[in-house]
Amino acid sequence: MTDLMEIEAEEYQDVGSLNHSIVQTRMAGFLLNDDRFTAMVELSLDVSQIDLSQFGVKAKEELKPDICLYPNSVGLRRRDVLRMPEMPLLAIEVVSPKQGIDDILAQFDAYFALEVKSCWLITPTLQIVTVYSQPDNFKTFDKMATEVIDDILDIRVPLQKIFN
Repeated sequence: MTDLMEIEAEEYQDVGSLNHSIVQTRMAGFLLNDDRFTAMVELSLDVSQIDLSQFGVKAKEELKPDICLYPNSVGLRRRDVLRMPEMPLLAIEVVSPKQGIDDILAQFDAYFALEVKSCWLITPTLQIVTVYSQPDNFKTFDKMATEVIDDILDIRVPLQKIFN
């Protein structure tokens, strides 16, 4: 019974919200306009090649970022992929009301160990985007900034495209 309660608690924490959904959709939509990349939402990543417990992540074989960014060479396939074996260039997590930032940062540690180039943490209620180029190397963009800048992937996103 305890295992079922833990699964239900995890599922509840991952439930999106109005702000989460709006920001996720806007961000993915903006990234779709960049011909260099293919943006995907809620894509399951196959992370079975690494022990996630070393990062304090409860998942075992897959992680599912809110948004992933791949080179534009990745597209539809004749046979669908349930868990993507190739890691994205960018993983974006949008904080929902019941989600813990420490849990997201633990996932970022795993993403970087899996050679994801950049991770973004978007906090809708505070209108903040934090761009991580390494687990302990990040820049935060708030209302005082006009755009979010990811130097690793050469991406620039006007903040009003995310929050207004």
